[in-house]
Order: sequence, then structure tokens, then C-alpha cells
Amino acid sequence: MDVTLSGSLTRVVPIEETSQIGHARRVAQQVAAEAGFDATDAGRVALVATELATNVLKHAKGGELHIAALDGMGARGVEVIAVDRGPGFNLVDCLPDGFSTGGTRGEGLGAVKRQSDVMDMYADPRGAIVLARLYPKGFGKADIRFGASHHALHSEEVSGDGWALALDDQRIAAIVVDGLGHGEAAHEAARVAVGTWLAEPMEDPVTLMGALAQAMQGGRGGAVALARFDARTAGLRYAGIGNIAGSVHLPEGSRGLASHPGIVGVQTRRAQAFDFPQVAGRLLVMHSDGLQSRWSLKDYPGLVSRHPALVTALLHRDFCRGRDDATVFAIRLEATA
Repeated sequence: MDVTLSGSLTRVVPIEETSQIGHARRVAQQVAAEAGFDATDAGRVALVATELATNVLKHAKGGELHIAALDGMGARGVEVIAVDRGPGFNLVDCLPDGFSTGGTRGEGLGAVKRQSDVMDMYADPRGAIVLARLYPKGFGKADIRFGASHHALHSEEVSGDGWALALDDQRIAAIVVDGLGHGEAAHEAARVAVGTWLAEPMEDPVTLMGALAQAMQGGRGGAVALARFDARTAGLRYAGIGNIAGSVHLPEGSRGLASHPGIVGVQTRRAQAFDFPQVAGRLLVMHSDGLQSRWSLKDYPGLVSRHPALVTALLHRDFCRGRDDATVFAIRLEATA
């Protein structure tokens, strides 16, 4: 099994009043069509978006849907994430059909679970995140357990950030890049970096960083972090230049991953890689500086063990600076075979 993929922007649909439920449904259907879903499978996506948007209004009086196309094993899928800021609800009580705090029949989350190939949730008094991923009929096992929340600055049509992921049976490799500034020039810098990395994603991070520096010369340049995990040794090799933050997490604690100052492609220096042994099972998180750096998963009990897409959506909700492109990526470090 060899898989390489890079992501599109997350589309954010505000859910503050009833008319926006229909807009969320239409956006979800459009993303499903772009992902190659037929009418029946696109209808499943539309139903899930409708139920999640309705649930946001019932339980939180407002929030957002985050909608994105994503690649799985042999098929493209659609991700729909409901994001709100509370009050939170009891997940065990809310999932069964028939439960409602809003005086209705209470079929929303039960219907989402039936239609989705992947569903997970996290809630506390600060709010709730509900994840649903759907794939075409016959590809229900296509999901790759990673998360990527990728947002452009609110005034821009493109993002100056980029990310990509590569997998084989025993290895995971990832890149997160932040083109200097934002807008078209930063977007082009990120595009060049990701495209160059995708040609040889399993190469040593030091060698790759040199190739990226050469490819990005003459452009805006940017910050880059590269990670490569090998399940055969349980070790992580990591190299970073610039302000991409990286860390690995278990329920009992976390460890930061070091980056050096500089701008890849502009102020070029030879990268230095760091090796971190015995990280199998940990959650790797990497993000651009559109996200604040002062956060801890220990403040969210149990979150580190949930689907990585819940982690990325929650970190974006609570720690996005709101004045730059923002990308946060997460994946469990484990064999994928």
C-alpha cells in the first residue's frame, strides 16, 4: 500500500440561523459532486450536513460546519464537522435515536451515525465537535485516520499554507508549509514546496529540505516542517525550519519537536534532523503560526485518544489567531498495514 495525498481548503459555513442550514446542505452536495459522488451518495452527504447543522442550532444556538473533500484508500470522501462553542451535551445520551434537549424527535445524531462511514464526537462545557466522514458505496473502509484543518485568511481566496501526507505499510511521512505572508505569492510558495515533497516523500528529511530550498528559490519562501515515522523502529525523524510547530502526545503528556530559525528558499541553511525514539501510538500534531502555540491537549481530557480530525477542528476553534492562514495537521503514529 502506497498512498500520497494533499488537501484542499476547509470550507466554513456559519450556522447562526435556520436559513443557513440549506446553504450548508448545498455546499456539502457541491463538495460531494467534486469528489465524484453519485446522486445517491451525495444525498447521504446532504442529509448528514442537514442533521449536523440542525443539531448545532438546537444545542448551541450557533456554530459552524467545516466541509472538505479528502482522499482515502482507493476513493475520495467528504468530511463534515460540526463545530460549536457550547453549551456542550452528553454524548452517551445524545447519540441514541429518541433523545432530544430541544423538544423534537431527536433523530439527528442517530441518523448521522447510520449514514456515515466514520463518526466521532467530543464535547465538554466549552462546546462540541462532531465528525462525520462519508465515502462512496463499497468504500466504507477507505478512511485514513488523520485530521487536517486548512483555512485561508478570511479576506483571501487561496491559502499560503500547505500540507501533504504519504503512507506505506510501515511508514508515515508528512509536510506542513507556511509560505511567507499570505495571498497568491505565499500560495505559490506552498504549492511548490508540497509538489516537490510529493515526488519523494519518504526520502530523508534533511535531503528533502535541501530539495525544497532549491525549488523555492526565487519565490516568497516559507517555513517548513517534515516528519517521517517508521513503525519498524518506532522512531520519528523530524526536521523544521521556521515557525511550523510540531509535537507528539499521549494522555500523560506531550513533547515538542524542535525547528531552526530561517526561511526555506530565501535564508537557506542546511537542515538538521532530530530523531525521537519510541513514539509509536503517539499523536503527531503540526501547525502553522496561524494557530497560537500555547495550548495543551491535557486541558481536554480524552481528546488525544479520539479521531485526529476532532483534534484539528478543536484546536482551530479555540486557538486560531484569525489574522493569517491557519493549518493544523494530526495523525496517529502507527503501522498502516
